[in-house]
Amino acid sequence: AVKETKVTTLDGPWDVHFPEGWGAPEAHRFETLSDWSKSDIPGIRYFSGTATYSRTVDVDAAMLHHRRLLLDLGEVHELARVRVNGKDVGIAWKPPYRVDVTEALHTGANRIEIEVANLWRNRLIGDAQPDAAKRYTFTSAPSGKGQGPFSRLGDPPRADSPLLPSGLIGPVTVIGAD
Repeated sequence: AVKETKVTTLDGPWDVHFPEGWGAPEAHRFETLSDWSKSDIPGIRYFSGTATYSRTVDVDAAMLHHRRLLLDLGEVHELARVRVNGKDVGIAWKPPYRVDVTEALHTGANRIEIEVANLWRNRLIGDAQPDAAKRYTFTSAPSGKGQGPFSRLGDPPRADSPLLPSGLIGPVTVIGAD
């Protein structure tokens, strides 16, 4: 049996870069990982697309003594692509959201980048807000329940529809597997 040991938790801060032209600020620093849909910033709360989390992590030699090292992303909505020191280490698309980082981590400073993509429902809800200055999306989906791309999510989104959890919620941990 494989024995797993939590090596470290990668608490904040995380710098997050959002793509231009979709309502979110170009960059935002999250002191702790949190759900985008709970943000006080409307551009983040209603953001749909792919944003990139990044930070540098110092790794000491003792952390590398495990046979394998896994990066466990915790809670993710909806999928994540991970790069360590510029090396693509994989895509995590279902729980447990984990990738093997054994070959990518080294002693010293390590750059972690996590691209997270969510669903577009929150952007549609944001566009439906009565005070929305700009619409970013359009859909020709039928308005009836149980039809089109919203069938598994209930009714098509309206201004008062509940937002879906989004982003990297974590906690992000390094796991040693021996």
